[in-house]
Amino acid sequence: MHHVEITSRATAQEVFDVLTDWSRQHEWMPFTRAKGGQGVGAAIEGWTGVGPAGFLDTMVITEWTPGRRVVAHHTGKVIRGDGWFETKPLPSGGCAIVWAEDLQAPFGVVGRFGLALLGPANRIFMRVGLRRLARLAEGQSRFAA
Repeated sequence: MHHVEITSRATAQEVFDVLTDWSRQHEWMPFTRAKGGQGVGAAIEGWTGVGPAGFLDTMVITEWTPGRRVVAHHTGKVIRGDGWFETKPLPSGGCAIVWAEDLQAPFGVVGRFGLALLGPANRIFMRVGLRRLARLAEGQSRFAA
């Protein structure tokens, strides 16, 4: 399982709103474009890669707590398992943002070995994405009201 957590000056709701606007995912998640619905049972499709080199990542939302948590079950041929995001309000303002994944790679033991080798790079990728997400949400909050 991979887990990354950062803090943001934006509120939990502001972060959640940017996070779950799938059409904006490319603005914060490197090498990924997505589209899909919201709420339990909604489908999400993501393309991860550069240009035509990549893969389709299909998902179904299995948990949805507005402003706080979304869980997506990956159903594709390349990636399977669960990924989730949580936004937790902080007493001093802002929020903590959590991105966690419990994924299974294809190709049995070879895939598990590859996933383990890529773990540190994946956490860096996740941290970069969350920092971008936080900046976007913080920028949105300046224009609200």
